[in-house]
Amino acid sequence: MYKMNKFFFSVMAGLLATLQVFAQTTMTLRQCIETGLANNLDVQQAHLQMQSDEANWKQSRLNVLPDLNASAGHSFNQGRSIDPFTNQPVTESFSSSNYNVNSGIVLFNGLSILNNIKQNSMTFKAASMDWQQQKDVLTISIILAYLQVLSNADQLVQANNQANLTAQQVERLELLNKEGAIKPSDLSDLKGQYATDKLNIIATENSLELAKISLCQLMNIPYKKDLALEKIEPETIAAGYGDTPDKIYQTALENLALVKAAEYRKKSAESGIKVAKGLLYPRLTFGGTFFTNYSSVATNNTYINTTDFVSNDYVVVNGTQSPVIYKQDNFSTNKIGYKDQLNNNISNSFGFSLTVPIFNALSQRNRVKQARLTYQNTVLAESTTKIQLNQDIERAYINMNTAADRYKTILTQVDAFGESFRAAGVRFQQGVGTSIDYLITKNSLDRSNINLIIAKYDYVLRTKILDYYQGRPLF
Repeated sequence: MYKMNKFFFSVMAGLLATLQVFAQTTMTLRQCIETGLANNLDVQQAHLQMQSDEANWKQSRLNVLPDLNASAGHSFNQGRSIDPFTNQPVTESFSSSNYNVNSGIVLFNGLSILNNIKQNSMTFKAASMDWQQQKDVLTISIILAYLQVLSNADQLVQANNQANLTAQQVERLELLNKEGAIKPSDLSDLKGQYATDKLNIIATENSLELAKISLCQLMNIPYKKDLALEKIEPETIAAGYGDTPDKIYQTALENLALVKAAEYRKKSAESGIKVAKGLLYPRLTFGGTFFTNYSSVATNNTYINTTDFVSNDYVVVNGTQSPVIYKQDNFSTNKIGYKDQLNNNISNSFGFSLTVPIFNALSQRNRVKQARLTYQNTVLAESTTKIQLNQDIERAYINMNTAADRYKTILTQVDAFGESFRAAGVRFQQGVGTSIDYLITKNSLDRSNINLIIAKYDYVLRTKILDYYQGRPLF
């Protein structure tokens, strides 16, 4: 009942999260992540695997308790049969019942049961970390998709601004062209640039909608064209990231679910070796049985009296035949009641059983070898996980510093190109500069502004990844 309620509330939480998405106009990063965690298939499957491993662990703990089983049977017999009450052949029809209760407990089996509890406990903990790892991976993926939507949205705003500025210049040149005050080529150059700006808008709009689709897929919700996201502004980029790669790595070893899962699997495999070794030892069990039965033909004879019985035999006394008289005990036959039979036929037994493995085609020793190989594999997996983690952190740290330097450099570039564009615009409006000069400086500034937007969100993503490695809140 508890599991059913837990599953019901989990489904309802996912449904409410989905309904909340459709009821609101702007979503925060927290809401996107919570919606994804409630709906994502991989996360849900990892949670179910964790529950399965938890059930196995709890069952292994219950295996230390004795078993208790009861059985009952009732049969109808015809023809020649064995009366279970007298164990004698009978030819009449009868019915019989039997009841049995037995119990047993393992007293010693090389500590395999206890080590199996430890093994399943570590497996359950590893599954818990796998579930957390799936949530962490999904969280990072949603953050990436979220930032991509924001980046494309900002790029779309920039593209529209660029197109509006070009449109204003086209309108101005059209008036001047009617008056014959400019070369016709200047107007055609600006019209071509305006068409290019509109193509950039179309491409950016397409990228924005594709980014929204990717985000909705991660949240496992239907695509919403009007989906709006709350802005995220990066912290002071000039300050950089405070921690070093070595410190981040040491923190990750203590907090990251990926590392803990590998460690728990190694401990589980280590206990698995002890489980396999324990089965090489003798197995001592203690058990008992309680039994009773009933037969419909069971009878009981009750003594009434003793009388003289004149037989057909005789003896000759003084030449006279005299009959032989016997003493005869008289009994009454009565059916034995159901309850009386069950009470009278009770039997029980208790005893110990010792099983010594001598030779079983070396199957158990091969299980020990397989358990050791499994342990060695988990050791390699743990070592590889830590090495890859260290490499990933070093790579992420370099990428973060590169993103920060790139952002600061592009920021300087935007200022420089902005000044050049303002000067080119003044010269172009005064008829001193050419349309080619104007377009060159405008395109340079436009590219710089787009690159600045990309660099800003790239830096945010890099810092979020480093925060993830240290177990810091990501939103």
